[in-house]
Formats: sequence, structure tokens, C-alpha cells
Amino acid sequence: MSEARTAEITDPAAYTDAFLRGVLESVKSIAVVGASADPVKASFFVMKYLRDKGYRVIPINPKLAGRTILGLPVYASLKDLPEPPDMVDVFRNATAAAGVTDEAIAAGAKVVWMQLGVRNDEAAARAQAAGLTVVMDRCPKMEFQRLYGEIGRIGVNSNLLVTRRRAPTKSFKKLI
Repeated sequence: MSEARTAEITDPAAYTDAFLRGVLESVKSIAVVGASADPVKASFFVMKYLRDKGYRVIPINPKLAGRTILGLPVYASLKDLPEPPDMVDVFRNATAAAGVTDEAIAAGAKVVWMQLGVRNDEAAARAQAAGLTVVMDRCPKMEFQRLYGEIGRIGVNSNLLVTRRRAPTKSFKKLI
């Protein structure tokens, strides 16, 4: 993980499998900022999946603070945690990710992981300057499944399954 930790990868397309594996294997606790108690929301099933894979998951949501999700106590913010999480998984938009990243730095996290569709280069630069590893525009659940062969027969190691958003093609732009 030391290589991954010091690498300043700012382009999500440049993440190697070794880098992502290193991140996933180096963390034990994951704070999920934007956690939802709604089982159809992505943050809920990602949280459940990561918990089922052995990670210690910590739900963060100020509106649900004091309640439980999946039997786990919900905290209002990262500053309320009794100990720093290894990783902060950001289920908020790119603008909100800036503040969450600053909280992750202050909380002593090692990794900031911004979900699919979430990219904030300025926040990433601040986190990297503080010594944190940053992953943007990826989902840890999808990456875990892809890297460890859990996707299914068709998608496993076939390069048919893509875990990051592609830029619109010329023909796609005609549709919008």
C-alpha cells in the first residue's frame, strides 16, 4: 500500500488493478458518509456488502444520527467517531465531497473514496497533500467484485464490465 499511498493518481482512468487492490486490502474500517437506511439506495447495499465482506462499516448521516442501520450505530459526522476510520466512502455529490474530504483529513482517515460520478480534484489534492490515498469516480463494492471474481460468468476478467463511467461518444452526443 505504500506505493498506492504515495502515488498521486488524479485521473480515475489511470487507477491500476494493483492500486485498487492495495487500497481495498489495506483498510479494515470504512465510514460511509451519506449512509441510507433505505434498502433500495446504493449506500445501503454497498454498506451491507462491505460489512458482509468483513469490513467494519460505520454509517454517517446527520439526519439519522442516534439510530441504527444494519444494526450499526449511525453517527452525525466523522468528528463524532470514537476512532479514525481507515477509509471514508463518500456518497455525496462532488461539491459536498470537498467538505467530507476535509473532515476525513481532520479525522485521521487514510483513504478517501468518492463514489461513481463523484470527482473533486481540488479536494483530492488537499487529501493527497495531507498523506491520504484518494480514489474517485469508483465504487468499492463494484471494484471488490470485479477484482476478486464475484461479478458472474460473463463479466469476470473479460473487460466487458466497466466500473467507471466512460466519456460520451460522438454518436451518444447526437442523442442529447
